Amino acid sequence: MAFAVIRVRGHRKINKDIEDTMCMLRLTRVNHCVVIPENDVMKGMLQKAKDFITWGEVSDETLAKMIRTRGRLMGDKPIDDAYVGANSSYPSVDAFAQSVVKDEVKYSELKDVKPLFRLHPPKQGYEAVKKDLKTHGSLGYRGERINALIDKML
Repeated sequence: MAFAVIRVRGHRKINKDIEDTMCMLRLTRVNHCVVIPENDVMKGMLQKAKDFITWGEVSDETLAKMIRTRGRLMGDKPIDDAYVGANSSYPSVDAFAQSVVKDEVKYSELKDVKPLFRLHPPKQGYEAVKKDLKTHGSLGYRGERINALIDKML
């Protein structure tokens, strides 16, 4: 399983250790999204930065849609089926997205791909950027609900 991680809050009043953790996750700006594998190291990093990010298990349909619409190559070129077929062992974006979700391959292993997605702010906005999901906010672990948030941001 793979996690989609989105940065919700900015740089103001942030601890240096948390900022370093988010730089390691490549989350340097608000509304940036990365896809990371599910392992103990990544879970520890997510817990450390939980007051500034939201994350959950991404579905293969949502990831394929995100790659097609917001995925970029070096030179700001879009990613399509022809490029994925020519530069990987997968014939299409859908097959590549399924393998990323199953942790068979990393998204950043595709040749000349930018390892993050620059998303729009969500339609209707975030619930609250200083509260977690349990208190009707936007921060923390979402589970499958991350797919609905990504759809609002595409």
